[in-house]
Amino acid sequence: MTDPTGHEAVPTPPTSAAVARRAGVSRATVSYVFNGQAAGRVGAGAQARVRAAAEELGYVPHAAARSLRAGRGRIVLLAAPADTAPVFGPLFADFLAGFQSALHRLGYTGVLHGAPADAPLDAARAWAELRPAAVLTLHDPPLDASAVDLLKRAGTAAVLTPGPQAPPGAHALLLDQSEAGRRAGAHLLAAGRRRIGVVLPAEPGLAASADPRLAGVRAAAAGHPDAAVHPLDLALTEESAARLVARWPALGLDAVFAYNDAYAMLLMRALQDAGHAIGTGPGRIAVVGADDLLLARLLRPRLTSVRTEAIAPDRLAHLVDTLVRAPSTPPATHRLGTFRVVPRASG
Repeated sequence: MTDPTGHEAVPTPPTSAAVARRAGVSRATVSYVFNGQAAGRVGAGAQARVRAAAEELGYVPHAAARSLRAGRGRIVLLAAPADTAPVFGPLFADFLAGFQSALHRLGYTGVLHGAPADAPLDAARAWAELRPAAVLTLHDPPLDASAVDLLKRAGTAAVLTPGPQAPPGAHALLLDQSEAGRRAGAHLLAAGRRRIGVVLPAEPGLAASADPRLAGVRAAAAGHPDAAVHPLDLALTEESAARLVARWPALGLDAVFAYNDAYAMLLMRALQDAGHAIGTGPGRIAVVGADDLLLARLLRPRLTSVRTEAIAPDRLAHLVDTLVRAPSTPPATHRLGTFRVVPRASG
């Protein structure tokens, strides 16, 4: 069947009125059942008839309509850069899957929103159209006070942004990236390394983590007058790694904190191809990554890495649920985890 324009007609979806007729109840009863308000109002038999009728008709509640009635929906929007892969890596995908599953068990739908957020207020307007119950942002730059206010006025119960400081009205999520740098720097300094390179990735979106990690290594080195810390620009390509390694003799570095395991593996291979030895012994270059990926443990030598000890995804989901249920909760800082070095043969 086609419509007057010649396009294939889209079937009209079944309505709550059709479900009510099929089940022999009122539309209000159908609404109570699908809005989770049936307890004490609708008997078990009527609830069963409503759900059976909905199954027969293929009825699905209209989320947007429910959102308009309630002022917010059951969406928890995780706003991240459009391409999360270079920014967060595979660990983020694992955490996101666990977080979304935990939200589902609590009755929410976790949605990853990848639109760019160069203009925080414009981004907040786009997110507010979805009537989310909560918004967690991972963008750089983060939201500002006006964007948070817009979301709150649109009905969003909780806004959470990266710490350590959040704009007024928002909660701060803190995973202190400078701690990762301090841990890596302290490890290398304890091993006697004094000329330490720190990789600054060229890929966009990583500065929010890379700059604090560099600052952390510098903080660790501050107590060692004979130590020097050198920023190293590196793109995630073999060509960029080869150019950096060609400068290595002039740099005279005896160690490197390579931002994460991916950059560490790339740099290790380039160093080895150029004839440099990697490891903990004299005359070798110590290499430390971060994330503690399985692949990094399979290298030769095995890669020393800074592991993130993050909170469990279900704990974050329960935090979001608590804040949605109590939107007047005063903004606070919520720590997402800590870091520790896992020493191996690379440094």
